[in-house]
Amino acid sequence: MKAKKMAAWSSADLWWILFSVSFFFTSTDQTNITAEPGQNTILPCRAADNKPVIAVEWRRTDLGKEYVLLYRDGHIDPENQHPSYKNRVDLQDRQMMEGNVSLVLKNLTTNDTGAYECRVQNEGSREIKLLRTIQLDVPPPGSKDGGSKDGGSKDGSIGLIVGLITFAAVVAAGVLFVMYRRKSACFREKTPDPPADL
Repeated sequence: MKAKKMAAWSSADLWWILFSVSFFFTSTDQTNITAEPGQNTILPCRAADNKPVIAVEWRRTDLGKEYVLLYRDGHIDPENQHPSYKNRVDLQDRQMMEGNVSLVLKNLTTNDTGAYECRVQNEGSREIKLLRTIQLDVPPPGSKDGGSKDGGSKDGSIGLIVGLITFAAVVAAGVLFVMYRRKSACFREKTPDPPADL
């Protein structure tokens, strides 16, 4: 009986850990970047470097079937590329060292504002996996937000902080829940049965 209870608690512990970790990783895959018109910016994305990447696909969610960039067979494929991105996009590292499949976007305009998806296909797989979604905001010149002045981009550090705080809260709640359940189970085992009425 005790062995069954221990196995049940172990699976509950495992469930909380898996839930917390998966919540943390799904909450940090989205990044917000703000940049000024006329600048160049990099949309960061990294694939696992244990399997070679054979294709990289960058899309914008509102452009339908046309690509922002499709890289395969060692070059950019211009077929089905949206006209506004021709000669304005490239990979940061065409060798994709350490899984770097980040997109370089040149001479930004306000029309580049949108949600960008980074997808890769690994060698030996037919599946094209979504790795990251990046929300790019290019506000008009002179607007209140105006983009960052460092020539780079904001990397969503506020979102990361919120994600970390949420992750810590979920883990703490899970630990407290498991401790409470274990304590109440121990208390029930130690409490003697009330005497039977005569």
